[in-house]
Amino acid sequence: MDNFTFFNPTKVDFGTGKEQLIGQHLAEHGIKKVLLCYGSDRIKRDGLFATVSKSLAAKGIDFIECGGIVSNPILSKVREAIVLARGHQVDAILSVGGGSVLDSAKAIAAGTMYGGEVWDLFIGKAAIETALPIFDILTLAATGSEMNSGAVITNEATKEKFAIGSVHTFPKVSIVNPALMQTVSRDYLVYSAADIIAHSIEGYFTAIVQPRFHSRMVEAIISTVIDTTETLLTDPTDYAARAEFAWASTQALNGLIYAGTSGYSYPNHMIEHSLSALFNVPHGAGLSVVIPAWMKWYHSRNPAQFERFSKRVFGLATAEQGIAALEKWFDKIGTPTRLSQLGITETDLPATIENVLGNARYFGISELYTKDAVTAILKNAL
Repeated sequence: MDNFTFFNPTKVDFGTGKEQLIGQHLAEHGIKKVLLCYGSDRIKRDGLFATVSKSLAAKGIDFIECGGIVSNPILSKVREAIVLARGHQVDAILSVGGGSVLDSAKAIAAGTMYGGEVWDLFIGKAAIETALPIFDILTLAATGSEMNSGAVITNEATKEKFAIGSVHTFPKVSIVNPALMQTVSRDYLVYSAADIIAHSIEGYFTAIVQPRFHSRMVEAIISTVIDTTETLLTDPTDYAARAEFAWASTQALNGLIYAGTSGYSYPNHMIEHSLSALFNVPHGAGLSVVIPAWMKWYHSRNPAQFERFSKRVFGLATAEQGIAALEKWFDKIGTPTRLSQLGITETDLPATIENVLGNARYFGISELYTKDAVTAILKNAL
């Protein structure tokens, strides 16, 4: 195990009815006015908006609405929200929604306190020195944003999907009520499963130092996701399965499974970010296409770990069998495994490859992910 410093300051309030406590949590932090960020008007139709409004009012907390945040959140919306946050002099950002809303909230929180163009923070032109406090009520489990500092935003003009992260962008309090996730569509449930698995395997397969304890945690997360996804596809109202799925999602990217590992990278996310940026495909759907294609290309570089994955997760013997089993499971639950299922054809590959190469430089792994390598991976996904 390598040396590490583990830091995670987020308080998670988990369970049924916890969204009713959001006003209390904000008041405990001295918040008087928030920018309330959300996606569609679904939160108004299903009563969550009313619950949140009532909780805020009970503690004398005002709010300014910022709705319309989309999946694969975009820079123009972040800029629009920063203008609102500054104009109304809010004390904090409150995200009510899934990972896209929360990622936007983090970018808004940092951008509001930065004097320049918010995109500077994504391209390394400036560092995040401070941010408004961030709070959230999660309505979809997938990204792990509720307990990490990261946020990913797409610049529509440049077709770049880049990330920020800072000690200042951890949420102060995240409310996770699995019951709020029962209305998640079948498609987004299976896309979420792929996203969680992607978060888990990046370090598991690519780390130079990967302790057995961490491998066991990853295998537990993936096995839990497989079991609970199948349960939820049969019965979306199964609270116990929904709760385990949600907590597995949080554990996959709150830093715990990476503390003590080293020398890892995020190639699946690097490649998928190009698919999202160029074709606006759902992030998890893009990952379920990329993962098997990348595994087929990469597995010979770490054969023992791929064999371990095959044995521990699927009870099989060889790396190839484990890769095939995961791809088959993706097919079984109905998340895509081919670029054609995303509407991406071979004629789209040159532009996609160039975008990925830009991401490889951004991720600092361009030495391994050359044009030939990226081409081979994407061709595995045709």
